[in-house]
Amino acid sequence: MGILVLVFMFISLTQHGDAHGPDSCNHGGGLCRVGACVSGEYLAQYCFEPIILCCRNLSPTTTES
Repeated sequence: MGILVLVFMFISLTQHGDAHGPDSCNHGGGLCRVGACVSGEYLAQYCFEPIILCCRNLSPTTTES
């Protein structure tokens, strides 16, 4: 019965709101985080709304040659 509840929760999270999923977040250069973004990051979208956030750096990373 517990497994059934977990499956239902996962399905409801993936179907809710404008959740884009972790692939969309990672492809855009972000990280999925639970609860809140860390210092120096902003909320770009949701991986699984409203619990798991997609956070991206405030300043773009630059590569040195």
